[in-house]
Amino acid sequence: MVPVKGTRQAKSRFGPGDYSALALAMAADTVAAAMDADGVAAVLVVTTAEASSIFDNLGAFVIVQETQGLAAAVSLGVAIAFEMTEPGRGIAVLLGDLPALTSAELGAALTAARSHPRAMAADAAGEGTVLITAASGATHAPAFGAGSSAAHRSAGYMPLEVSSNSGLRNDVDSAEDLALLAGRIGEHTAQALADRI
Repeated sequence: MVPVKGTRQAKSRFGPGDYSALALAMAADTVAAAMDADGVAAVLVVTTAEASSIFDNLGAFVIVQETQGLAAAVSLGVAIAFEMTEPGRGIAVLLGDLPALTSAELGAALTAARSHPRAMAADAAGEGTVLITAASGATHAPAFGAGSSAAHRSAGYMPLEVSSNSGLRNDVDSAEDLALLAGRIGEHTAQALADRI
């Protein structure tokens, strides 16, 4: 499942202005990569009504939740995903700001994660978390926010060996983060950037 803020306050660290279209474009690229990844049966997006259509158009399951924060969105998404999940399948939570993510990168991480009841991928800096997984029969203990990598490890999530150059580990919180991914971003993000010029 992918939580998406879907409000005009999204990506406030980019500076003054409305970056909501760019944030949604990055989320669309993330969801598109997830939908094509091996081992993914379905993608569930928790977002606002205003942002829902882009994910509907991608073919994701969309749950509308107006702004109550990341923790609430993850909690709701995991609960609904658990109800939808077929026996033998796990549940992954993937953050929606990974515009350089490829389906192959995510598929490889999910394959590796199957060897552990709980697994995680840290962001490139090693302090945050971009992905947590719970195998069939395991439950999630999400702890996104400041210092989430250490918090997830303490909760029993096994860190996956993923290159720091991988699109999976390169989340985007600032214009500088996005600039580092030049030439690697997905089509939705590229179009959103072009529209800002």
